[in-house]
Amino acid sequence: MATESASSTVWLTDLSSRPGTGLLDKTGALLRAAGIAEKVRAGALTAVKLHFGEKGNTAFIRPIYIRKIVEEIMTLGASPFLTDTNTLYAGSRSNAVDHLRTAITNGFAFSVAGAPIVIADGLRGESFVRVAVDGRECREVSVGAEIARADAMVVATHFKGHELSGFGGALKNLGMGCASRSGKLVQHSTVGPAVHPEGCTGCGVCVSHCPVGAIRVAESKAAISPEVCIGCADCIVVCPEKTIHVDWNEVSPLVQRKMVDHALGAVAGKKGALLFVSFVTQVSPFCDCYPFNDRPMSPDVGILASADPVALDQACADLVIEAAGKDPFRETHPAVDWTVQLSYAEEVGLGTRSYRLKTL
Repeated sequence: MATESASSTVWLTDLSSRPGTGLLDKTGALLRAAGIAEKVRAGALTAVKLHFGEKGNTAFIRPIYIRKIVEEIMTLGASPFLTDTNTLYAGSRSNAVDHLRTAITNGFAFSVAGAPIVIADGLRGESFVRVAVDGRECREVSVGAEIARADAMVVATHFKGHELSGFGGALKNLGMGCASRSGKLVQHSTVGPAVHPEGCTGCGVCVSHCPVGAIRVAESKAAISPEVCIGCADCIVVCPEKTIHVDWNEVSPLVQRKMVDHALGAVAGKKGALLFVSFVTQVSPFCDCYPFNDRPMSPDVGILASADPVALDQACADLVIEAAGKDPFRETHPAVDWTVQLSYAEEVGLGTRSYRLKTL
């Protein structure tokens, strides 16, 4: 942990509590200390970017904490909405209808969280904005339209392990979480979707949804032409037999760099209008996209906030390692060097790994 003048400030509140100073009070104080009043102006349509949790998962951020974030934003005269993008895989959040149902089932109803939910990339993940970025792997990325069009964004992250990036923090919430389905495919694979013929019934649903006519049915089996496919991945989630799949073939360092390039696109146009808050609690080994969660890899640490997502992720990782007495990310995912995302994000100007930790 560095303390020189070039470092960023990361604020921390632990999970101790007493009468009159509960965790919700401390969450509000944390946001104010981190400068939410300078980041969210009156009247701003403010995206609260979070992960609603896959159906069956229980490790995601509790909705009552999200309500506190919503209340702090509303106090400033802004208009918050909860948001995420649809998934690349076929699950309980792969289209806006199922996504909304899952979010509400997991407790994010308006009556609890205090803000409406807007799925940022539309009904089937087809609503996005192409953003030019100065990245090593990507020169243009696809971001969920309603995230791109929001005036400000508060990124609320459950800090956890991840099988491709070692851990999932603010950078992953930006890069993978704000990307449209086609953007997610770019990050995870070097090839387009493929049909597993043994499960295909030749129903033709994928053909009717393909925007470029890349799919044909012959002898009662669908096939995708890789020369025509544009990688939108719509076919994956509309297939009623769930027989169109992603080849998850991209290696971890490239996934991490592509993820950061997409994070650049997610924050474009929001300079001075971004705040990041991470909940380092129930640090599960895998992403909240799984329909379950294993026991935590470390003791709970607390809640952290910063205007710098790189410094925030570095601080979260350091505190988890300190609390666990080891590096649980490398132990759980030994083939993954999680520092790649941090060093590359620093290189492209998303923030700095040097930070000053201030405890409330």
